[in-house]
Amino acid sequence: MSFKPTSFDIAQRAGVSQPTVSRALRGHPSVSEGTRLRIEAIAAQLNYAVDRNASRLRSRTTNTLALLFFEDPTPDESHINPFFLPMLGSIARTCARHGYDLLTSFQQFSRSMHVDYEYSRKADGIMLLGYGDYETYRERLNQLEAEGARYVRWGSVSADAPGMTIGSDNRMGGLLAGQHLVSQGYRRIAFLGEASSHAPEAEDRWRGACDAMIAAGITPDPDLVVGAVTTDAAGYTAARELLARGKPFDAVFAACDLIAIGAMRAFEEAGLSIPDDIGLVGFDDIPLAGFSHPPLTTVAQDVIRGGAAMVEALIEQINGRPMDVRMLPPRLVVRQSTARPAGAG
Repeated sequence: MSFKPTSFDIAQRAGVSQPTVSRALRGHPSVSEGTRLRIEAIAAQLNYAVDRNASRLRSRTTNTLALLFFEDPTPDESHINPFFLPMLGSIARTCARHGYDLLTSFQQFSRSMHVDYEYSRKADGIMLLGYGDYETYRERLNQLEAEGARYVRWGSVSADAPGMTIGSDNRMGGLLAGQHLVSQGYRRIAFLGEASSHAPEAEDRWRGACDAMIAAGITPDPDLVVGAVTTDAAGYTAARELLARGKPFDAVFAACDLIAIGAMRAFEEAGLSIPDDIGLVGFDDIPLAGFSHPPLTTVAQDVIRGGAAMVEALIEQINGRPMDVRMLPPRLVVRQSTARPAGAG
């Protein structure tokens, strides 16, 4: 019969107590790094594998994290913004790397999320993707805060936002978009997106573009701002409304790539050429952006790093080590939709 090592064997070799071994192998902050590394090395030498079911029963933890998607309007039955799909892969890989299972749920916003997941012991913490109207969403976040829920969300980062947030520097992203359009000779820049407190990420993107225009001596025109939710159909409708207003414009900054792609169709139907007549910039850098016609200049968000950061921040909360909010830098991806001929403008 082969020898099956136990945590007591590791404790004896390491010269520590068995509870110390258990805490070290869970990464508990009460165990020093030197002791943890020594215990992990002995465990590896003995080919010791943690009995996760027994560990869960002892600690009353599940070693599971819940990822909640919330409805986004889409033309198909998925109701998931394609921006989040690469992030989902990053979240799953990071959970696996840290020894956590991932429970993924697609649902509308429930007032009892904390009860549904943490209190029912389905998960040790919650990650939130998507939110719709931020004013309604914030009420739910305040409730989670009051209940002491362990959660992290992807979204707008601000000093007064409740809970732990991981997100992009949206104002910087808007600044990059605006500076690029100005450098290409565009002066009458419109915005398609919900630039209000109901969509703070889009609002910050427009503010950043305005910063770039003002720095270049250009006064932003509020009549060139048309509201749109994050779908291509909404972008198409918003672009048609922008054209119907009859106000001159030579560039459009869209709050997301889907809005920009929908706007492309409206401009094409109106006989306008991109980028000769209109420059167009999106935001997100979804895979489709590089295959639109013309390929779309956009502002990329680091969704791979963002997904990993969400998981790591939630694990830190679970282990009693809350992290600060994290704002990730975006980057400009220049493609043909702003490749204005030299001397144009």
